[in-house]
Amino acid sequence: MPRKTMIEAIRDAMDVAMERDEKVVVFGEDVGFFGGVFRCTQGLQQKYGKNRCFDTPISESGIVGTAIGMAAYGLRPCVEIQFADYMYPAYDQLTQEAARIRYRSNGDFTCPIVVRMPTGGGIFGGQTHSQSPEALFTHVSGLKTVVPSNPYDAKGLLIAAIEDPDPVIFLEPKRLYNGPFDGHYERPVTSWSKHELGEVPDGHYIVPLGQAILRRTGAAITVLAYGTMVHVALAAAEEMGIDAEVIDLRTLLPLDLDAIVTSVKKTGRCVVVHEATLTSGFGAELAALVQEHCFYHLEAPVARVTGWDTPYPHAQEWDYFPGPARVGRALVETMEA
Repeated sequence: MPRKTMIEAIRDAMDVAMERDEKVVVFGEDVGFFGGVFRCTQGLQQKYGKNRCFDTPISESGIVGTAIGMAAYGLRPCVEIQFADYMYPAYDQLTQEAARIRYRSNGDFTCPIVVRMPTGGGIFGGQTHSQSPEALFTHVSGLKTVVPSNPYDAKGLLIAAIEDPDPVIFLEPKRLYNGPFDGHYERPVTSWSKHELGEVPDGHYIVPLGQAILRRTGAAITVLAYGTMVHVALAAAEEMGIDAEVIDLRTLLPLDLDAIVTSVKKTGRCVVVHEATLTSGFGAELAALVQEHCFYHLEAPVARVTGWDTPYPHAQEWDYFPGPARVGRALVETMEA
């Protein structure tokens, strides 16, 4: 089976979708001739032409607004916002238009768009290239939100998102773009090697939206994570020697609540890990759901390990991220509570 980076897997997903369905179009800032700032769309314009993969002006609201109109007309746009931090001008289009079309039209119209966004830190991008805004989308009824943690899932989830009849926010962790990640931020990018890359089948396959996956089985404590933090959680559990069960949510909305409840009822303890800030982060929703559905099975309060409640601190980037040491401490404290 071919081994690919997440960038290659994402590009492969768009290639497969465009080949299977001529209604799929790809556009955004620099995604055509240049192939995107991270080269996720490299070669697609050459293969499918400028009508199906093209560059746009620097206007996020224009990109998303155009995609919504195309979707209502019958196309399936897969658009790129160059960094998740740039999505704010388009937030009105996403929340007031894309998320509501099915409901406002009583099902007469749908909005099958995918909005791809590189998310999170790890590239020393500073405050305007490193945010994790997933909670802003999960709060909006009508949007689906996806965060893959590996190349296999990235391809399968993206194809599923493109084929979905409703708008999907597809958040791509930049820290995982160019190779595998063992949970240690001090690991230099240059140490990634081809033989470590994820196995990604050729051709069409999907990873269904709304299905979490068990990355590590355990009986003592449940860890809920997504994206980059899945690898951090795995590293923490191994280093601390804790019998932790690690669940990769993969899709935040729709959320696989059954997988969460089954695990927490078994272990009796839960730690939630995400890179975004603590207050009003998606971890708060997860903690509330665990308390609501598993209260009589809990042996300790649900713990959260997150980024700081500050604007993104460029100079302290590696301290800002939850790392294996910080997650490990939370696991021990929750086990001892």
